[in-house]
Amino acid sequence: MPFEAAWEALRDPALAYPAALTVKIASATLLAHFVLGTGLGWALAQPRWPGRTLLDIAVTLPLVFPPVALGFFLLLLLGRRSPIGGWLDDTFGLSFVFSVEGVFLASVVAGLPLVVKPIEAAIAAVSRGLGEASRTLGRGEWDTFIHVVLPNVRGAIAAGLVLGLARSVGEVGITLMLGGNIIGKTNTMSLEIYNSVFNAEYPRAVVLSSLLGAASVLVFLVLRRASRPPV
Repeated sequence: MPFEAAWEALRDPALAYPAALTVKIASATLLAHFVLGTGLGWALAQPRWPGRTLLDIAVTLPLVFPPVALGFFLLLLLGRRSPIGGWLDDTFGLSFVFSVEGVFLASVVAGLPLVVKPIEAAIAAVSRGLGEASRTLGRGEWDTFIHVVLPNVRGAIAAGLVLGLARSVGEVGITLMLGGNIIGKTNTMSLEIYNSVFNAEYPRAVVLSSLLGAASVLVFLVLRRASRPPV
């Protein structure tokens, strides 16, 4: 690709908003994935409790369900005319349809299974060994989770966050249905790539794809370094 075309794409003022929105959504998603991924991973690692299978299905669904179809069902579920969407709008003034909140929800939902599953497997393995030893020595469940389980699954947490964030940043289908791809409001970098290809602006699509890929690699390196045990 000619350097001039790449430079022209980078200088495009219309790129500022989707770039800023992507950083904002990615940061919020990373925090949400850490909290939800750790909590759900711990819950699913506990054997045989009522509702576990249902929760497991709900968490895993975005992995096997077509993103556009999932986005459509979320649109129906959370629209202002639906019981849930209407209640959220009337009670909290919160709307997930064609809004930044909708983009955030799509980002969280898309990557959450990839965060939960590695953490669930790691916690289950640790709980069978170190967790049982900790409880035998008199530590409570919360104390065991904070001081024994979490430090020993930090690698799985980092791996899950990398996978989840990469999936979320590249999300198009759910975001397109729920966020609406509104220019200057809900258009993320991934949707800008989609728009560029749709409009046959291939040099711009190449530049944006490269930027998104480089950012993902950088996040991976940072999280990988953070997951290493202290020397």
